[in-house]
Amino acid sequence: MKLFYLPSACSLSPHIVLREAGLAFELDRIDLATRRTEGGEDYRRINPMGYVPALRLDDGQVLTEGAAIVQYIADAYPDRNLAPRPGTVERARVQAWLNFIAAELHKAFTPLFRPDVTDEGRAVAIAEVGRRFDVIEAELSDGRPYLVGGDFGVADAYLFVVARWAIPRGVGLDGWPRLKALVERIGERPTVQVALAAEAA
Repeated sequence: MKLFYLPSACSLSPHIVLREAGLAFELDRIDLATRRTEGGEDYRRINPMGYVPALRLDDGQVLTEGAAIVQYIADAYPDRNLAPRPGTVERARVQAWLNFIAAELHKAFTPLFRPDVTDEGRAVAIAEVGRRFDVIEAELSDGRPYLVGGDFGVADAYLFVVARWAIPRGVGLDGWPRLKALVERIGERPTVQVALAAEAA
């Protein structure tokens, strides 16, 4: 398998999940300016949408969208316990979190990555991110160590990646101590440390 990525981008989530699953894979970094991979391929031919992540399977098929990729890995390797069994309420909760992170939290960060964002637009985006963090903080109030139950899973990997953006983007995590503790706990996992080092993130 080959994962097409950008350092610290949302592609870090499937990168972590691949390592958690103990799978053999290659990394191929994308150059956003040229839309070429480090290996010399035209990335638009791999993923016409042009953004990361994309995962090329061993048979040549390509999967896109991080939430779909991490669920594929969890389902293909169920013994790794990265997501509850399909058809269970717990699995639906994982899917709900993945959708929330993708559609609400990840999207709320988008203006903060734009160099032309106005001060007003930046303030609005920071407030929007904060409201999403409030939801997560409230959900973690029961003392659970991860988003769904007591085990690390694919939704936690995605949350870790997106929540980390808060620090360099001026949002910070101090206002959400349970979320901050979750991010720190995930960051201590050996597979996460290896993934961060591999991306120099």
